[in-house]
Formats: sequence, C-alpha cells, structure tokens
Amino acid sequence: MSDERKVSRTVTGRVSSNKMDKTITVVVERLVKHPVYGKYVRRSSKLHAHDESNQCREGDVVTIEQCRPLAKTKAWKLVRIESRATE
Repeated sequence: MSDERKVSRTVTGRVSSNKMDKTITVVVERLVKHPVYGKYVRRSSKLHAHDESNQCREGDVVTIEQCRPLAKTKAWKLVRIESRATE
C-alpha cells in the first residue's frame, strides 16, 4: 500500500439555493462547442453540496469537491467560498 492520495474532482460554481439545512445547490456553467455549427453553447449542471456550518448565501461563488454519497442526491462538499455575493 502506497501513501499516495487520490486527487479529488473540484469544480467552481454559483450558489443558487441555500434553503435546505446544511445543503446548498450550486450551478456549474461550462461552454461547449456545437458539433455542427461551431458556436459555443452555455451548459449548466445543478449539484447539491454539503455545507456543514450553513455559511453560504445565494449568489456566492464557491468551490466544491466530490466525496462519498451523503444523501440520495448529495455527493459533493464545500471546500471554500471564493467570493461573497454583493447585496
């Protein structure tokens, strides 16, 4: 057994909902090139992430990391808040 640690997948996105207890919904957007027309199209994914201390607000930009399944739809955890939402 080696001491090498597996590198976890991390993504950055915007918090779209924090209405659940210890859970946030993060929208991750990416640009994908259309196969025929060549135009870049915006695609988005909604991911549920674990926020242990309920510190995130809607509009915050956060980095989340993949982890073991914590609930039926929640398999990501909050790593850090990149920037706070302006009010």
